[in-house]
Amino acid sequence: MNKSQVASMDYALPARDSAKNNIVKRASLAGGVGSFVEWYDYGIYGLLVSTLVLVFSASSMNTSDAGLMLTYVGFTVSFVVRPFGGVICGYLGDKMGRQKLLAILLLMISLATAAIGLLPSYESIGWAAPALLILLRVVQGFSAGGEVSGAGSFVAEYAEDDRRAVVMSPLVMGSFIALLFGSLLISGLINIYGAQAMRDWVWRVPFLLAIPMALIGVYIRTRIQDTPHFQMVKQNKAVVRNPIREVLTSKRHLKAIALAVTLPAVNGPGYYVLFVYMPTYLNKVMHFAQIQSLMVTACGLLTIIGAIPMMAWLSDRLGRKPLLIASAIAMALLAYPCFWLLTLGMMPLACMAAILLAFAFAGHAAVIQATLAEMFPTNVRYSAYSIGFNLSTVIFGGSAPLLMTWLIGLTGIASIPSYMVIITAMLTLISTLYLKETAGKPLRAE
Repeated sequence: MNKSQVASMDYALPARDSAKNNIVKRASLAGGVGSFVEWYDYGIYGLLVSTLVLVFSASSMNTSDAGLMLTYVGFTVSFVVRPFGGVICGYLGDKMGRQKLLAILLLMISLATAAIGLLPSYESIGWAAPALLILLRVVQGFSAGGEVSGAGSFVAEYAEDDRRAVVMSPLVMGSFIALLFGSLLISGLINIYGAQAMRDWVWRVPFLLAIPMALIGVYIRTRIQDTPHFQMVKQNKAVVRNPIREVLTSKRHLKAIALAVTLPAVNGPGYYVLFVYMPTYLNKVMHFAQIQSLMVTACGLLTIIGAIPMMAWLSDRLGRKPLLIASAIAMALLAYPCFWLLTLGMMPLACMAAILLAFAFAGHAAVIQATLAEMFPTNVRYSAYSIGFNLSTVIFGGSAPLLMTWLIGLTGIASIPSYMVIITAMLTLISTLYLKETAGKPLRAE
């Protein structure tokens, strides 16, 4: 392919008009709804882990750290398989397109989530219960491995160059809205039915809700065509025969993948420690009531949901690097004092800590997915994006709850999660210095 053809692929997208704006809005909505369903399914496990300990471990274990560790193995193992899901889905997405694959992934994770809600307890079938739980978490992890980079690529390839972060913001917000919905749902169920009923049977309800949510999400995702960028790559016969081999044998792509591993380092602790692990941390370590723990988490979630559109807007105007740098510095400076506030055991101070950390993290969360999508060309974007981001999530995010539980039990130091946030924030800060600014620039075709 000659340079003029490549240039036409980069710049030949239709000019902005009302029809195109409507299509972009639909793509943004599809990304947001899909993200909500996917991350509700994936995150509800973390929000209910305190209850799942009682259901899926022996009575001699479920009052100790051993029971909590056992259940968090299910959390961690889902992250171990994420890179495999990312590699396979990335290969298929770069060969066949994004749209159909994303609908299949959404259906896959929703069925696995509903199946968790139907599992017998440890009392009924013994060790087969936690074994089946872990198996279904593997299915969820595989699906999630292909979801983030696929949905990010899909929405980024529809968005206008000067509004990419804003158009992608519903996709990012979807995951946090899902956690907020899950937190409020569980709190409401506890209030209505009580803690004992929650342990007996009510815990199944949030998992079974995955079925109607899946039907809505799949319907929306199948009502929009594949992205104009990918269709243009197909029309110009620039689809790579083996995108995985292409990215792993190219120095240019390997360098970008390495940066995609370290750049989102704080994303793992930011998401999984501050929002997914936080209810269990407050309940088990700080001895807050379960409903109080969920309410503190809800304060942080409301803050970040409100802040993401503003941060995305700033990013499209000021650039990706300023927001990533500011967020990393804020996270590093606030982590320890905010976790210290949590150790005081007072609801108002805990809520204030959650709000401060959420606002600091919003600058990263609003920007990182657009940044990663812009780092790679369309013909290998799904594959390269998947490899880099999933490795980052496994290294810095997936093991966080298990590691935090083990270290706190070993040392008795309740502020240990803050150290992980500080270390990863500094790594993100250093990596950002090596990042080339991509805001407002066209996506490369190859």
